[in-house]
Amino acid sequence: MTQELIETLPALRLGRPLVVAIDGPSGSGKSSVSKEVARRLNLAYLDTGAMYRALTWYCLDRGTDLADATAVELAAEELPLDISTSPHSEFVRVGGADVTDAIREPGISSAVSAVATTLGARTELIRRQRALIEKHNRRMVVEGRDITTVVVPGAQVRMLLTASEEARLRRRGIQLGGTQSAEQLAAQVTQRDAKDSTVVNFTQAADGVVTLDSSDLDFEETVVAALRIVTKVINHE
Repeated sequence: MTQELIETLPALRLGRPLVVAIDGPSGSGKSSVSKEVARRLNLAYLDTGAMYRALTWYCLDRGTDLADATAVELAAEELPLDISTSPHSEFVRVGGADVTDAIREPGISSAVSAVATTLGARTELIRRQRALIEKHNRRMVVEGRDITTVVVPGAQVRMLLTASEEARLRRRGIQLGGTQSAEQLAAQVTQRDAKDSTVVNFTQAADGVVTLDSSDLDFEETVVAALRIVTKVINHE
């Protein structure tokens, strides 16, 4: 079924831009789904949330006061970041240090909103995100919270991947292997969403953005649904 869908795309727009922008709240499955969509479409992949987490790690490692917007913005400009853009591998390095696992720790999850809501830091990371998209000739699946509206509003395909709060909490708990309490999960999902929504709207689809509700879908069903959206949008250009 997946291959049949892909084959309906006009040569996958070879030689032409194909940016698939996917936004969504915490626990909606956007990272795993976006990565798999990138694999099947043979596109590059960027997890912009990992960039904010890496900056948070960098700030905490240096003792930067997260309440000091100027200091956080300066840290963003200086951040020595190396992040994977292949859906087949995952790594995040800061100054040569592998922080791939460290940026997923509860301490980072509870602090990342302070960084992500610092507008100067967002501006710098958005600049870097756009540069990576251009580096890959605008052939990339990019996921986050403001991709469809801010980072690349001109993407060929824009979708909002969402799910019920119950489904999102359950999925994040499974993803973390049951290592966190209900309170920690709530902080990662609902509380972080509430904080981040003060600077960007990722709970409602903007004009031209297709909503995909995965509450009652398993992983494969969600991937296929996302590919159907890509197929429909591209074939109706």
